[in-house]
Amino acid sequence: MARIAVTDGMAATAITRLEQSGHQVVAAHYSAQSLAEGVLADFDAVIVRSATKMTGEAIAASTSLKLIGRAGVGIDNIDLEAASAAGIVVCNTPGASTGSAIELTIGHLLASARNICRGDRDLRAGNWSKKELTGTELAGKRLGMIGFGRIAQGVGKVAQAFGMELHAFDPYLPPEIAERAGCTLHADVDEIFQICTHIAVHCNLSDETHHLVNESRLNLMTGVGADGVACGNYLVSCARGGIVCEDSVLAALQSGQLSSAALDVFEDEPIRDSPLFSEENFHGTPHIGAATLEAQTRVGLLIADSVIAFLEGGSPASVVNPN
Repeated sequence: MARIAVTDGMAATAITRLEQSGHQVVAAHYSAQSLAEGVLADFDAVIVRSATKMTGEAIAASTSLKLIGRAGVGIDNIDLEAASAAGIVVCNTPGASTGSAIELTIGHLLASARNICRGDRDLRAGNWSKKELTGTELAGKRLGMIGFGRIAQGVGKVAQAFGMELHAFDPYLPPEIAERAGCTLHADVDEIFQICTHIAVHCNLSDETHHLVNESRLNLMTGVGADGVACGNYLVSCARGGIVCEDSVLAALQSGQLSSAALDVFEDEPIRDSPLFSEENFHGTPHIGAATLEAQTRVGLLIADSVIAFLEGGSPASVVNPN
């Protein structure tokens, strides 16, 4: 019997699966200080989401830990180098929440173009702002995607159904994948901003992508669609906080360079207040890209199966660090 810590919550069906496999599960959230002091020292495995930060210090203090399971995709909250050095396997569930993230991205794109969130706020305030809330269509516009992995490709399929033209920047993507998807791949990220009126962020957070979306790039956007309509400029990010410079977004909204910005992720989470919240053309959500009943169940069961396989001497479905 192994001891497994679940620190950020997980679907009950997944916890039951772990327990039925003969393992002891402790579901509790721990502070950064507790992690650094070795609260996980007597656990064989830990399953985290995005809230728990498995830093080098936390990993060093977790002396019995053999596996870190990330119930989700992003692994920027795990020090992979420290885990590898300690002989700890790190795995994740890259495909479990893809559909949910695609739908949320499309939802934000539609809400931006049609002023849905602002219209709702105006109605609640007693204002009938019909004349002020004329939107634009997605059809005939260029959608520029920063990163063209699973989620971006799914977003692209839906966007094409709306009549959008696809462009992407992804230096790690085989060109034939973009070609099969009917997407024009660009070697320079600046080109995406120069020709696209709608930008969707889908890359991982790294030193390379930190503040990749910044003031200088937002200022490259022309606000004129491929169909010649002066539709304005739109930004959506359901990827990771920190890729988008929030100060740059604020400045672009205030100057009118951005017609709308929608963020599901923020550089510091949970975020309680931001100058962005005062901008009428901003709308946000609290990191809910994977927050559907279907995705939560898939994520939990997939990571549970990976943990069980590892503890029984097998290999997890998706190992992300060298050992």
